[in-house]
Amino acid sequence: MTKNIIHNEEEIEGVVQVPQGVVVTGEVDERGQEILTDEALEFVAQLQRRFGLRRDELLARRSERRAEVARTGRLDFLPETKEIRSEPAWRVALAPRDLVDRRVEITGPTERKMTINALNSGAQVWLADLEDANTPHWANVVGGQVNLADAVRRTVSFSSEDGREYRLRDDARLATIVVRPRGWHLDERHVTVDGKPIVGALLDFGLYFFHNAKELLSRGSGPYFYLPKMESHLEARLWAQVFAFAEEQLGIVRGKVRATVLIETIPAAFEMEEILYELRHYASGLNAGRWDYLFSVIKYFRDAGASFVLPDRNAVTMTAPFMRAYTELLVRTCHKRGAFAMGGMAAFIPSRRDPAINETALAKVRADKEREAGDGFDGSWVAHPDLVPLCEEVFSARLGSHQNQLSRLREEVSVTADELLDISATPGEVTEAGLRNNVAVALRYLASWLGGGGAVAIFNLMEDAATAEISRSQIWQWIRNRTKLDTGDVVEADLVRRIVEEEVAGIRRELGEEAFAASRFTQARELFERVALADDYEAFLTLPAYELID
Repeated sequence: MTKNIIHNEEEIEGVVQVPQGVVVTGEVDERGQEILTDEALEFVAQLQRRFGLRRDELLARRSERRAEVARTGRLDFLPETKEIRSEPAWRVALAPRDLVDRRVEITGPTERKMTINALNSGAQVWLADLEDANTPHWANVVGGQVNLADAVRRTVSFSSEDGREYRLRDDARLATIVVRPRGWHLDERHVTVDGKPIVGALLDFGLYFFHNAKELLSRGSGPYFYLPKMESHLEARLWAQVFAFAEEQLGIVRGKVRATVLIETIPAAFEMEEILYELRHYASGLNAGRWDYLFSVIKYFRDAGASFVLPDRNAVTMTAPFMRAYTELLVRTCHKRGAFAMGGMAAFIPSRRDPAINETALAKVRADKEREAGDGFDGSWVAHPDLVPLCEEVFSARLGSHQNQLSRLREEVSVTADELLDISATPGEVTEAGLRNNVAVALRYLASWLGGGGAVAIFNLMEDAATAEISRSQIWQWIRNRTKLDTGDVVEADLVRRIVEEEVAGIRRELGEEAFAASRFTQARELFERVALADDYEAFLTLPAYELID
C-alpha cells in the first residue's frame, strides 16, 4: 500500500500524520513508511531548522567568491588560515578499526542489487552513493534509505526478473559502508520544513544517521560518510556542527562519525588542511575526484580566456602538471595530518565479449593504480566488482604487511598556487572526436538520469553526473573561446547543434522508433542544449534537471 504523507491538523483517511511544520509529498510504500517515521522526520526537521539558514549563507558566499575570481583570475591559499597550515601538532582523529584498511573502495548507487554486489565484492569499502550516481527521484531517495537500513542489518536480498537470487555472503568479510549524501547545493522538494524545501544533504544524512548509527556501533562499525562538492573550510565546519548536534541528540559519544571529503572543486584544493582541521574530530581522509575537479576548474575560470581552456577530457590525465600538483598536495596534506589519501575512479566495465578491449583497458587501469600506490595513496576507487582483484593486487604489492601508507609523509612535496593553476601546460588538443564524444556521452547519460538511473554504462565506462558536467562544461568553454578543432573548424553553437542532431539520429536508429519514443532522449537533448549552449553558465546541470523528474 502507498500513501501520500502530509501534515494536516485534521485526521484524513489514507494520510500519515507527521510532525508540526513538516510536509512530505509523494507516494511512500510500507517500507518507506518505516523510514519516514514521526521521530525520523522530527530529527531531520531539527537539522533543517538549526543548519538550513547557514547552508544558504554559504551558498551565497560561493557566488561572491566566484565573482572575485572572475575579477582577478586568481585563487590562492588563504592568508587568514596560515596558522592552521603551519601548526605542526594537530592531527585528525584515529581511524576506527574498519576504516584502517581502505585499499579498494567500490562505488555505486544504493539500488538493491548493487547494494548486495558491492557488499559482496571483496572491496574493503562500499561508497553507497546518494549523490552523483543516483537520480534523486523520490522513489530512489526513500528506497535507497530502505536498502541501506537492510544492508546495515545484513538482511538485504533481491530477486531479479530472470529468477536469480542475490544475498549477502556469509563466508567473507563484507565491505564497510560509507554513505555519500547529496552536496550542499541541492534541495529535496518532497520534504518541506516550515514551508521551505529541506536541504538534500541534511535529509540524506539525517535519515541514515537516525535509523542506523546505533545499529552500526553495536555491530562494531559506525556512521561513516563521504562529503561531496565542498568549496571551503567553512562548509566543512558546518558539517562538523551537524555531526556534533546529531550525536548529542541521539545520545552517541562524540566523534563516532567519520567523514572523508572529496576534494573535487578547485577552491577546496587550496583549503585541504583547513577542511581537515574543521573536521578533525571526525575526519578520516580526502579523496581526489577527477571529473568534478576538472568541471570545477572550468566553472571557476570560465572567464579567464584561452589559458584555461582544457583539451579533450579523455586527454586530461592525472599526469597533467596541474592534476599532478593537486594529487601530490592531497597525499602530502593527508599524511601530514594522519588522514587517508584516497585515489580516483577506475570506471572501466570489463567486457565479457571482447578480450581485446579488456586487455587494453585493464593495462591502463593497472598503470593508473600503480601510479597512485607509488605516490602514497592509501587506496583507490573502482566502479565494477571485476576490478576489485586488480586494484587489490596493485595496492597489496605496494603495502606489503601494512594496511595503509600513513607513514609516508611525502615531506619532499611542495606545491604552489601557480602549479595548481598551470592549466596551459596540459598536453593534448581539442578534436572533433572529443567534441562528439562529449555530446554523445552527455545525451546518453542525461536520458538515463531523467529516467531514474544515475550510474550508467556508456562505451564500456561507468558514468555518473560528473561526466555529464565536464562534458557540457567543456563545450560551453570551447564555444566562448571560439576554440579551433583539429579539423580547422571553430566550435560554435551551430556546429554543436549539428553534432547533437547526428548523435540523436544515431541513437534513434540504434534503439528503434518504439524504444526511442519511450525514452527520455528528447528531454535530454533540450536539457543538454540548455546547459551547454546558453549564454549564462548553469552552476550545476542537476538543478534544472531536477525540475524534470518526479
